[in-house]
Amino acid sequence: MLKLIFSELSPAKIDEKGVVLDRWNQMQSECTVQEQEQINLIQSHLTAYRLALMNEATIWARAIYPLIMLAERENIQAWSQVTLNAKYPNFELGGIIDGVLGNCASGTISTPYIVVMEAKRGLEAENPQYQLYREMLVAARLNWQKPADKTEQEIYGCYTISDTWTFMHGIVKEFEADYPVMEVESSKEYIQRNEAETILQILKFISHSR
Repeated sequence: MLKLIFSELSPAKIDEKGVVLDRWNQMQSECTVQEQEQINLIQSHLTAYRLALMNEATIWARAIYPLIMLAERENIQAWSQVTLNAKYPNFELGGIIDGVLGNCASGTISTPYIVVMEAKRGLEAENPQYQLYREMLVAARLNWQKPADKTEQEIYGCYTISDTWTFMHGIVKEFEADYPVMEVESSKEYIQRNEAETILQILKFISHSR
């Protein structure tokens, strides 16, 4: 069996639909007064600093992960640095995912609903969406293995560059074929300094739809 890590080429057939604004514009989940206060606090950690001079880990800790945590509810939790592995018929994918929002059971993330990756900056950085596709394939496979559903799987992903977020919606099917198929729709870029509330609304919509 072929073993791949997230930095290698995706073995799936990817059908990219491009930016589909309607999908993300419909994801409305109002923020509470308390959540808005938390957003303002997180934003204060961005506006007072030069983000271009900050490294990825600092931006992740100050801005990205705190916003993901605000979308938690009941047993759906935000986790950082999560190791996920999945086996398809002809290959195996695995690695460490920067952030996950998913169902937490017995102290582990058992069902990931959205995976978030922090894209690297600089000349050596690869196209982040392809690594994100691989992470989404792992999450979809883990969800597919649950006894309740053996059909196609809906999965969400997001990559961040500095404080800019780009969301992906995926439908994965043909899990038992030689190569699975994933249809992907992308969002526009959301800049957290200006659109933190919209980003949280999308995260909450995904969380509350489960």
